[in-house]
Amino acid sequence: MPKYLAAALLAAALILTSACQPDDDGTMQGYIEGQFTFVAAPVGGRVESLHVRRGQRVQQGAELFSLEPQPEADAVREAAAGAAQAEATLANMKKGSRPTEIQAIEAQLSQAMSKLKLSETQYLRRKKLYREKAIPESEYDQYHTAYLADKAAVKNIEAQLATARLGAREDEIQAATDALGAAREKLKQAQWRASQKTQYAAAESLVFDTLYTIGEYAPAGSPVVQLLAPGDVKLRFFVPETMAGALKLGQKVAFGCDGCPKGQTAAISYISPQVEYTPPVIYSVNNRHKLMFMVEATPEMELAKTLHPGQPIDVRIEGGDAAGAQ
Repeated sequence: MPKYLAAALLAAALILTSACQPDDDGTMQGYIEGQFTFVAAPVGGRVESLHVRRGQRVQQGAELFSLEPQPEADAVREAAAGAAQAEATLANMKKGSRPTEIQAIEAQLSQAMSKLKLSETQYLRRKKLYREKAIPESEYDQYHTAYLADKAAVKNIEAQLATARLGAREDEIQAATDALGAAREKLKQAQWRASQKTQYAAAESLVFDTLYTIGEYAPAGSPVVQLLAPGDVKLRFFVPETMAGALKLGQKVAFGCDGCPKGQTAAISYISPQVEYTPPVIYSVNNRHKLMFMVEATPEMELAKTLHPGQPIDVRIEGGDAAGAQ
């Protein structure tokens, strides 16, 4: 390897190592990290309207964008018609036959009962005459058979009338009930899909970017608006191995940035359990102090609104234990 190349690599390694080490006054370099929320619709469609613009702050529940309502709106109307038809079918089965049909059966029953009354009278008269040996047995059998036939006819019509008043059988009603439930579920799904054509802000946020313009087609699940909530802004910095062991969750750190008010603090919310940065040297007991661990801290909500992802910051650990461990 040429001498000048070896010297260049050595210089680069020294620069990388020194850049991650705390300054003489205990200040460490870091930056602002943002965890973005990408808002998308679970159904696709042409972007019909954008209710926000990049850089705008929106409140919770604010409309972000709307996609064309078709064909989901047509699906809702079709499902609603199907549910209404299933409901009417079930109601018709429960209430039995129509009043005119029941009236016709009642008229048949009245005629059959009148006929039965006459045949019963004739049968009883023939029965008395037969006992007195006044008529032959064949004549008696004729009127007896007619009486039994008329009596059976009355019972048959009475059963028809009872069935007509009861309505459909239980298994038919249960099948119609299940069909109505399925139709209503289909309607709910269609309504949900239609409602997803408009998306809203889940929390107070900054509109970091809009990824589609009006008229463009946004596929299902493709983000249309990129949001950044104040609670999703955090400080990110690196500490050496000698300092990491003294840090605790909730511990305060002081930080500053260009244009930020002085005396700002943040609370440590995450300490990486593994090395995030290792200088280009072989690990040994003698150089383990060069191992770096990533730390994240959460600033106050009002200050978080003024911070920007990628913004450089200077961080100091508050408390003598952590600062003195370097």
